[in-house]
Amino acid sequence: MAIKEDVESSVQEQIRKPLMQGEKNLADGEDGSSQKSSQGHHWMIYFSTFVAVCGSYEFGACAGYSSPTQSAIRQDLSLSLAEYSVFGSILTIGAMVGAITSGPIADFVGRKGAMRVSAAVCTAGWLAIYFAEGALALDIGRLATGYGMGLFSYVVPVFIAEIAPKDLRGALTTINQFMICAGVSVAFIIGTILTWRALALTGLIPIAILLLGLFLIPESPRWLAKTGQEKEFEAALQKLRGKDVDISQEAAEIQDYIATLELLPKPTFLELFQRRYSRSVIIGVGLMVCQQFGGINGICFYTGEIFESAGFSSSVGTITYACLQVVVTGLGAAFIDRAGRKPLLLVSASGLVLGCMLAAIAFYMKAHELALQAVPILAVTGILLYIGSFSAGMGAVPWVVMSEIFPINIKGRGGSLATLVNWFGAWLCSYTFNFLMSWSSYGTFILYGAINALAIVFVVTVVPETKGRTLEQIQAAINAA
Repeated sequence: MAIKEDVESSVQEQIRKPLMQGEKNLADGEDGSSQKSSQGHHWMIYFSTFVAVCGSYEFGACAGYSSPTQSAIRQDLSLSLAEYSVFGSILTIGAMVGAITSGPIADFVGRKGAMRVSAAVCTAGWLAIYFAEGALALDIGRLATGYGMGLFSYVVPVFIAEIAPKDLRGALTTINQFMICAGVSVAFIIGTILTWRALALTGLIPIAILLLGLFLIPESPRWLAKTGQEKEFEAALQKLRGKDVDISQEAAEIQDYIATLELLPKPTFLELFQRRYSRSVIIGVGLMVCQQFGGINGICFYTGEIFESAGFSSSVGTITYACLQVVVTGLGAAFIDRAGRKPLLLVSASGLVLGCMLAAIAFYMKAHELALQAVPILAVTGILLYIGSFSAGMGAVPWVVMSEIFPINIKGRGGSLATLVNWFGAWLCSYTFNFLMSWSSYGTFILYGAINALAIVFVVTVVPETKGRTLEQIQAAINAA
């Protein structure tokens, strides 16, 4: 056993030394020429990202479907409130199943193959909803679209992180969250105009664009290298970087890193929790806990009810929330590679704490009949500050970091675990929100504020800055810590 540990330690040292030296060279400016020569050759990276985030938009379309269609579906199909509640919540169950299988599927058939699988399942789900004449077909369709969501939520940010150069990776990966927000907002708006069956058909549009686009873009070079497809790996990397760009240094670094990782034993799911992988798992899973348990899904799913209970117009508040979410997420994408991941997370979590405190104060004043005229504006300010702060960092950055920190040999299992925790947290938060509000409206927001305050501590003490590093340098630094 001691011999095995010595061998693994030696292999990990082989991984760290050249990559840490490469990071030092980068800091000293030795990589400037290659970085400069690659500028202006990024069109394929942008196009590949656009194709991939059609899956993110599909994610948002699936998530936003149930809100504007509730009354129409219940009336047309004579569903009880309990039956429609199952329809709404079963999406998260499907997403959890999708999260569990996302890593193995993406590792087995590739990142593009996983997106095709997700698109096929979502297509079947939308068609089941469109042709539904009762609760069973609706639930089957909703479960299928949830599965596709769970798969997309893992494979899209991973694919983008694996194709993007280090100076663009953060911004491009953040577009994933931006397109999710756009999909939700568009579904909410056009859902007030279209019938619920027509709205289901609109979910096929991003799928069609995605499936056509996948024929035109390369597979992830890192996945190709991991599976031993050397010619395809070099061709894909060259296509992404530009035909006149020298990729020899980047290709050698990726291949050397993957070749060295292959010397390590193939990890099982339980081995993710061993010391050599523990920091990556703690960071990836911990950020998902911070993202979901701070109350975002409960607040988002019940925004209208929160505004109404505070005495504010539900429709005005919800539309304002939808627009704010898209705009702030877009601004976050623009700044993530300049400001860094960690500063955005800290600013975001601080805003979440402040937003929760303002909402808690508003509901406390309402419960004790203090300055009732100030309650609506205080509650709306708190909720909008919360949504804006979440969109600025905590919404997108955990997915960016998750796509960066896991070594390629555990990325499938580690990413699946982090995605599963995220979806479990989403379900638990949305399920318990009404119970917590019945217990104490202001106490609910105090609880969420406390969790977000703990998230600040976690980010400060555990999460590393990954801006400006290659994936291999990030993973080597985490293993060295």
